[in-house]
Amino acid sequence: MSLLDQVEAALDSIRPYLEADGGNVSIEEITPDNVVRLKLLGSCGSCPMSIMTLKAGIEQAIMKAVPEITSIEAINLTDIDDPNAVLPENLR
Repeated sequence: MSLLDQVEAALDSIRPYLEADGGNVSIEEITPDNVVRLKLLGSCGSCPMSIMTLKAGIEQAIMKAVPEITSIEAINLTDIDDPNAVLPENLR
């Protein structure tokens, strides 16, 4: 199974949860250094919790299923570097 197929399978395991809230995700590319670049679709692209969804849901699912992947990036999240973003580690 190719790396792309493995990542798609990992995403398929969480897609029902994304779709339940009107969202989805598509793989834009897997770079030569095994970085997955995703596009968040539907409500996931504009949801204020999308950074948390990316980090706590999507990233965890992919990295657990496909250990070769080094990191996950969303190409359409502009505030991913915002220090005030709602990330799992900031929920205290």
